[in-house]
Amino acid sequence: MQLKLLDATGNASAQVEASDSVFGRDFNEPLIHQIVVAYQANARSANRKQKNRAEVNHSTRKPWRQKGTGRARAGMTSSPLWRGGGRAFPNLPDENYSQKVNKKAYRAGVCSILSQLVREDRLMVIDALEVDAPKTKLLAGKLKAMGLEESVLLITDELTENLHLASRNLPSVLVIEARQTDPAALVHFQKVVMTREALAKVQEMLS
Repeated sequence: MQLKLLDATGNASAQVEASDSVFGRDFNEPLIHQIVVAYQANARSANRKQKNRAEVNHSTRKPWRQKGTGRARAGMTSSPLWRGGGRAFPNLPDENYSQKVNKKAYRAGVCSILSQLVREDRLMVIDALEVDAPKTKLLAGKLKAMGLEESVLLITDELTENLHLASRNLPSVLVIEARQTDPAALVHFQKVVMTREALAKVQEMLS
């Protein structure tokens, strides 16, 4: 299939060849949901610690006698039913939130996302993306000239220092290398811009 190759003003100047197996897939919503959730879960770190009823500071003395008070039976103040008691199923710092996704399914899901971006005209291909100095104003001007005023994901073959420094103060712009392409970012941003060399690397990774 052919994708439009845009110039610095956002107009289609030529076409670039793209693989049908990567950019011509059917939309598979359940698979996309699975890989996005798995990607976010695998990035999650277990950093919470709660105390169970054996770890809270409490007395083993029975709060009141078993019968005759009219109140419910109680054995210890560490009960999860009590305020200040231990948790029945506490969060622990060694919890594992990761989810396993097969490589074939992951690649198919990312290809489905890219194909849908092409159908919705949200994926753009440019020849190259460079800035002469690490200035946010230069990159913002280039994006504005191309008509990119929404949230933008820029995928390059190599992230230069000038491009990284120029983009980090733009809240709705993220610049990554082709090898860092992930399904959550592809779904999140309104527009995805790839350089020609990044397009080739993405196709190589997913084919």
